[in-house]
Amino acid sequence: MSNTYQYMKQRASKCAEKIRNQQAVHVVSHIDADGLTSAGIICRALERANIEYSVQFVKQLDEMIITKIADQNPELVIFTDLGSGMLETIENCGINAIVSDHHHPKGDTEFHLNPHLFGANGSSELSGSGTTYILASQMGDNTDLADLAIVGAVGDLQHVKKGKLTGLNREILAEGVKINTLSCARDITLFGKQTRPVFKLLQFASDPYIPGLTGNEDGCIEFLAGMDLPLGGDERWRRWIDLEREEKQKIVSALFQHSLRAGVEPYKIERLVGEVYTLLNEREGTEMRDASEYSTLLNATARYDHAEVGLAVCMGDREQAYESARRLLSEHRQNLVQGLLFVKENGVIQLNNLQYFDAGSSIRETIVGIIAGMSTSIVDNRNLPIIAFADTDDGVKVSARATQDLIRKGINLSRALSQTCEEIGGSGGGHDIAAGATIPSILKEEFITRLDEIIGAQISSKRGS
Repeated sequence: MSNTYQYMKQRASKCAEKIRNQQAVHVVSHIDADGLTSAGIICRALERANIEYSVQFVKQLDEMIITKIADQNPELVIFTDLGSGMLETIENCGINAIVSDHHHPKGDTEFHLNPHLFGANGSSELSGSGTTYILASQMGDNTDLADLAIVGAVGDLQHVKKGKLTGLNREILAEGVKINTLSCARDITLFGKQTRPVFKLLQFASDPYIPGLTGNEDGCIEFLAGMDLPLGGDERWRRWIDLEREEKQKIVSALFQHSLRAGVEPYKIERLVGEVYTLLNEREGTEMRDASEYSTLLNATARYDHAEVGLAVCMGDREQAYESARRLLSEHRQNLVQGLLFVKENGVIQLNNLQYFDAGSSIRETIVGIIAGMSTSIVDNRNLPIIAFADTDDGVKVSARATQDLIRKGINLSRALSQTCEEIGGSGGGHDIAAGATIPSILKEEFITRLDEIIGAQISSKRGS
């Protein structure tokens, strides 16, 4: 066990002691896969400790929400996957709180658990669910919840940078592997190995983008048919999990050769294979069996105002909640297709250092960030980060997405959005590769102009170093 893990457990132990002294707890968490798994972990730990709890999910933690929570005068509030940037407000409102988060903190308190405070990177080495797992581990024997921590980390794309989970995430993974709830193996990294027909894996490949295959269903079927592999048909197409090992190797090898011939850089092609994570207690062929698919299922619930459904799945409901989640996932996929179609038809506007589109009310603010990330597969220039605007009830949601290649060039979207908000107005933050903000609608033009300048300065600074 690393020193960082030990130090975090020591802080978590103090937090756990505080929790055990309460009769009831109010949990506040974020509406993404990492937030849902964080809530699932702490709620299961509270349930096992016979402590009553209530749960609230929020898109963003701001002063108004914190004030409303304080007005309810809860005995104890546990903030998961958020809160580290609002410690002063939480304290000023007189809330008895524990904060379990992984975003860049502003300050510290005695009952604040965050990897950044212990020298670890919350963008790549520990997610919100991982932080909350460490907290839960000090409340009792909750090692079996390591699988949810890994789902949250994968949902936050913490495995992408190195092609595998690293840091504290890896230590949590090892605990899950040890008790046989998790396994990890090198495999194709494309999404949908448990549930999608093989040609769909290729059709929706975006990182890396595969020329001639990404977005081309007929091309993908033709590509696979050229290898003389039985792929099924109208009744049931074969999925990746249905293939023999030799068949998988044949497809991966052909993908490498195809991508090289198409001029894709070798280091990008290498991202086709990486470490994948399987939840061994889940039924094969379901979304929950694969960490990546599980995280997408959860995203589909919270982003359509049904976070309680995703939480129920995290709590173990494989009947009514699971079926509801699958219906929401189907709707989610349709909306993603429509969103991508919007970007394709309307295009993006290129500035010097970024490209952006304004979805207005055509794309839900809760999924515009996902669409921004997926748009890398359809825009002409994949060497610029994508910024997306979507209308909200009280302003404009800004979502920013980059790639690992852009991060290597010096781009840090979290810092860029935070700085722009500080100068222009609004509030924002997140991670280097994915960040968000909320701004007044009248500031859009000024905001994107200044953001372009700040990102340009980041790139110039990296070149000069």
